[in-house]
Amino acid sequence: MEATGPPAKMVERREELTPMLSQYFDLTREYDDALVLFQVGDFYETFCEAAEAAARTLEITLTQREDSTGTYPMAGVPIDNVAPYVETLLDAGYRVAIADQVQDPSEASGVVDRAVTRVVTPGTVVDEELLGAGNTYTAALVPCEAERREDAPDHRDRFAVAFVDVSTGEFRVTSGPRDVVQDELDRLAPAEVVTARQPTNANADGETESDGDTAPHEFAVRGMHTPFRESAFETDTARETLSGYVPTPEALFETDAELRVAGGLLAYAEYTQGVDAGGLEYISRVRRYDPREGMRVDATALRSLEVFENREGGDEHTLLGVLDTTSCALGRRELTHWLRRPLLDRERIEARQDAVAELADRAFVREEARDLLRDVYDIERLVTRVARGRANARDLRALKSTLDVVPELKAVLADCEAASVRERRAALDDLADVRGLIGRAIVEEPPIEITEGGVVADGHDDDLDELRATEREGREWVADLEASERERTGIDSLKVGYNEVHGYYIEVTNPNLEKVPDDYTRRQTLKNSERFYTPELKRREDEILGASERADTREYQLFTDVRAEVGGEAERIQRVASVLAELDVLCTLADVAVERDYTRPELDGDGIHVEGGRHPVVETTEPRFVPNDADLRERNVAVITGPNMSGKSTYMRQVALIQLLAQVGSFVPAKSARLPVVDRVFTRVGASDDIAGGASTFMREMRELTSILHDATADSLVLLDEVGRGTSTADGRAIAWAVTEFLHDEVGATTLFATHYHELTRVADSRERVQNLHFTIDRSGDAVTFLHSVVEGASEASYGVEVAKLAGVPGTVIDRSRGLLDDGLPGGGERGHAPTPTPETRPEPRTNGHEESTEVTPPAEDTSSDDPLEAALRDLNIASMTPIEALTWLHERQQEVER
Repeated sequence: MEATGPPAKMVERREELTPMLSQYFDLTREYDDALVLFQVGDFYETFCEAAEAAARTLEITLTQREDSTGTYPMAGVPIDNVAPYVETLLDAGYRVAIADQVQDPSEASGVVDRAVTRVVTPGTVVDEELLGAGNTYTAALVPCEAERREDAPDHRDRFAVAFVDVSTGEFRVTSGPRDVVQDELDRLAPAEVVTARQPTNANADGETESDGDTAPHEFAVRGMHTPFRESAFETDTARETLSGYVPTPEALFETDAELRVAGGLLAYAEYTQGVDAGGLEYISRVRRYDPREGMRVDATALRSLEVFENREGGDEHTLLGVLDTTSCALGRRELTHWLRRPLLDRERIEARQDAVAELADRAFVREEARDLLRDVYDIERLVTRVARGRANARDLRALKSTLDVVPELKAVLADCEAASVRERRAALDDLADVRGLIGRAIVEEPPIEITEGGVVADGHDDDLDELRATEREGREWVADLEASERERTGIDSLKVGYNEVHGYYIEVTNPNLEKVPDDYTRRQTLKNSERFYTPELKRREDEILGASERADTREYQLFTDVRAEVGGEAERIQRVASVLAELDVLCTLADVAVERDYTRPELDGDGIHVEGGRHPVVETTEPRFVPNDADLRERNVAVITGPNMSGKSTYMRQVALIQLLAQVGSFVPAKSARLPVVDRVFTRVGASDDIAGGASTFMREMRELTSILHDATADSLVLLDEVGRGTSTADGRAIAWAVTEFLHDEVGATTLFATHYHELTRVADSRERVQNLHFTIDRSGDAVTFLHSVVEGASEASYGVEVAKLAGVPGTVIDRSRGLLDDGLPGGGERGHAPTPTPETRPEPRTNGHEESTEVTPPAEDTSSDDPLEAALRDLNIASMTPIEALTWLHERQQEVER
């Protein structure tokens, strides 16, 4: 982003500037990190270097401004269509400071006063045109160094993080180790991350040193980084800021760092919205949460499972896309929340399931509720505009329209028995006082403008009614004047009219001027006529215009009073919005369950057992989808083999998505399902480089694998796809083998491991909780048909050459590949056999708290023969070996005998 501070030309000639440019200069100096859009009439203008930058970025005309001090570049955009230009500037990396006229030009004795009314940044947009359907978060980070303790040596690796959506008022705070905070940043994907601005101090050598800050490079974030004044993150200042939103801040947070990050972020939100301390009253839902209260699904897992985005980054063919038949924007955001953080509490999960089950069974109730919810506006954002004084009369009527739904919805749900539905129905405040106020005060179809009258309903205010009556009577008198004056003067062509410059007039054409009465006073001369007024017409004009002007002023005041009163109920309205959102999601999940033939999963602790499971997304695009079972109870580590395109990855993902859906409280795509509650879902799927970070595909794979092996517990679900393929065959096979043993022996996590290392299937020979699964094919000659059915046992081969043929690889390459397989690769290659593992002493599986048992399993009795060749032959799995592998194995044994 280019510099947007005070223009250099203005700095050099500050004393010579005109009052208006001097005002602009002062604002650019105060908001030196933003591009200032300065209101001049009906346009927002920029000057000097800022104008040149704006013209290039926005592709608008660069003009010149000339005054007594010289000529300056100038570029501007229309105020009534500023949103798309602001969006372009945000996309280009700018912050935008909106400087509006804050004084009536008619009352200004000199230059009109202007002030920055808001600072628009990627994370703090509130304009409807710039907002998507989902949440737009700004985050703030601070290190937990203030909590330094001897019993917490890792305090430097702990951080507090806060998130706010200024368009809805949602505000949440948490803290934890670096990896937990990184997960939260990945999960909520803030558009902007705020940290304390690093102060600089001069050292003994005259060099500057930064003094303690949370640098953004410590975390992987996609949003804009914004340094903000350090004082906002100091404990006393943060406490004072929070006192405008939370009665007792210390009681809400667990650490000083949480208090500091919350106060700092609220101060930044106030700064961007152009309000004083405590001026964002609608941010009333300041909440502390614990990430461990929900299933942790990190960004890697969300991408791998295509929960919100497909592999191309779009939102088609995703889990959200399948589920999202929500009726309103509130429900869509709530569904996204539920998918980002599935539940861990069995009772809460089953309570949601009870609600989904009842709504699925009661089609009439469900459809009636969904019809009503379709009339619900996005009242979270509506009430935000109301509370900030930016709502117009149509916004208030839209709010009332939504609140009118509440009594009807309560009536529809009156007979529901599920506890979750009953509780939410009881929590629905019908806000009769708010609805009544808006209904009495605001006309049903108000104009967009709120300063030109026609907004407040008759009967709401006696003074306004009296002014309107005076204006109405005057206009009726004027309307009758034309007929009475024609009769009095005998001038049939006489007309009575009005314009804003000359007011009311009586117009007489030139041929009839001799008939004009003596009480007519000339007002205006035209080419073919004269315009006059009478003393009574002048009195009535003053009366009408005075009443109209006073009525407009009174109306505007009445409207703002109503808006403020409604805004004062923001917290109540937000609670209703939250309940409506949850009911929308429950109805949606019930509808999906009925339409897609989902079943209610049972929750127990015996492991994953699914009959006839289906991938919720793939089945919508593949009409001949083949369901498959998954039994991971006693043998919870599955090594999955089979050809490419046979369905290994789809199968693993479908198991994970079924588990995720179950913990959301949804029904699942299966004939039946008995599932545990898992604490995390880990995925190591696919290959990609991190060139900018200096990591190859294999290095990135190993880093992801490291995270899994360190963090997974016995209650986790792990998906591994082709681990170890980025290095030599021997190295990769060894790593895959060791990883499988580690997950079985030391972690105990439920694991699905898809691989083309067929030797890995032999781990099942020495590990009792490992099973082999493979996908079946039908082979006729050189033709291969994928049956997409999973059965027990190891696959005979990977059929890579056959898949290559299906993909259209030239026939000469296919023939040569088959020849090499038959004859053996030149030079022998690296197709050696992995060593047969022997039983070892090992600890019990890791618990959810990452505590390792001190008990060990005694070594198994050694029943092997003294002859190593005999032992090796006994353990050889010939069925899983290719011809070249068998020849290689025999050659190695022959060499051993000769030695």
